Amino acid sequence: MAEGSGRAGTGALREALRALLPRRKEDLRLDFGDRVERSAVTLLQRAASLFYGGARAECRRTSEAVLDYAWERLNSGPWRDVDKDWRRLYAFGCLLKAVCLCEDPGGAAGVAAALKVCDMGLLMGAAILDDVLTKVAAVLQTHLLSGKRPARGPSQEPPSAKKARNGPASVPEMRSEEAVPRLHRPSLQCFRERCLVPQRPAVLEGVAGHWPCMSKWSVEYLQEIAGCRTVPVEVGSRYTDEEWSQRLMTVNEFISKYILNEPRDVGYLAQHQLFDQVPELREDIGIPDYCCLGDGDEEQITINAWFGPAGTVSPLHQDPQQNFLVQVLGRKYIRLYSPQESEALYPHDTHLLHNTSQVDVESPDLEKFPRFAEAPFLSCVLAPGEILFIPVKYWHYVRALDLSFSVSFWWS
Repeated sequence: MAEGSGRAGTGALREALRALLPRRKEDLRLDFGDRVERSAVTLLQRAASLFYGGARAECRRTSEAVLDYAWERLNSGPWRDVDKDWRRLYAFGCLLKAVCLCEDPGGAAGVAAALKVCDMGLLMGAAILDDVLTKVAAVLQTHLLSGKRPARGPSQEPPSAKKARNGPASVPEMRSEEAVPRLHRPSLQCFRERCLVPQRPAVLEGVAGHWPCMSKWSVEYLQEIAGCRTVPVEVGSRYTDEEWSQRLMTVNEFISKYILNEPRDVGYLAQHQLFDQVPELREDIGIPDYCCLGDGDEEQITINAWFGPAGTVSPLHQDPQQNFLVQVLGRKYIRLYSPQESEALYPHDTHLLHNTSQVDVESPDLEKFPRFAEAPFLSCVLAPGEILFIPVKYWHYVRALDLSFSVSFWWS
């Protein structure tokens, strides 16, 4: 790229970002509740004054101090107890830091750093200024995808350099009397009468096969569209294991470490904000029409992404909402138990894991959990384009047979 065109691109980026921000500091509306310490608010207001005064470098340093201050509060206890205003304060700090990073002559590396800051604000903060962080992130990502992406590290090879690991997986023997019923494009009335009202699982065929994701999504496509985005990754075979943890990394780093290479441990991308972070992916999926039979609005549907290698396991557990699990890439083996069988599934005693069984479904310790052997169940192998309806509170165990990408819709 010629030096002049590089400067022009940077200038256009700055203009695009400034157009998303209020013209005056006062329009940021930096008002917070009493639970946010006054010293933190004062620090943020100083950062805003520096930004609008043109002191970008000093603003960045001050906004970093704001983020350090807020980060302690965000991680001081259970997430549900974090006051939303502390999350808003954190989001404002991310906004100012991200824009300041793009003011420095740091090139694509600076833009990538700014995008990571935006993602942290989206993951840990709260919506501000009509969801401005999402808009800023979209501008930054477009800038990177236009050819200004930073050079790949030694572990981040081009998408075509390696093929995703997809070794053979064992499929349990399934008897026909244990198979989840299958319905081909059921009408709303049929679904309501045969599945929703009686709360019976079913595999729905011919419903999602036309979604763009079914033909577009691949490892290479995900690298291209979302590779530079920072996401939380679950590390460990299953979340009930002691060594299980969560780490933040880019989608490219996740794919390189857990999909393209033979990892020492299992990593799984499981989160509900990926489609907010990357609108291009959201445009590739639909919402099953059957969700209209619920009580809530479309905005109340939680959409989750589940992406990982073969062998990834979700232990036997239950969820508090109805669930449509849509398979996009690969296959999954799924076993389901009625809520009426809960006692025979031996849920954990702790409040944190009360919705999760202690039993290893495919290798059960029947001396310790004798009643599990008698609990009736249904099972299926879910293939691309198919949707599994999992009724509320229905116990389900999931194992990826291949490299897998699923999308789930939680609704009430």
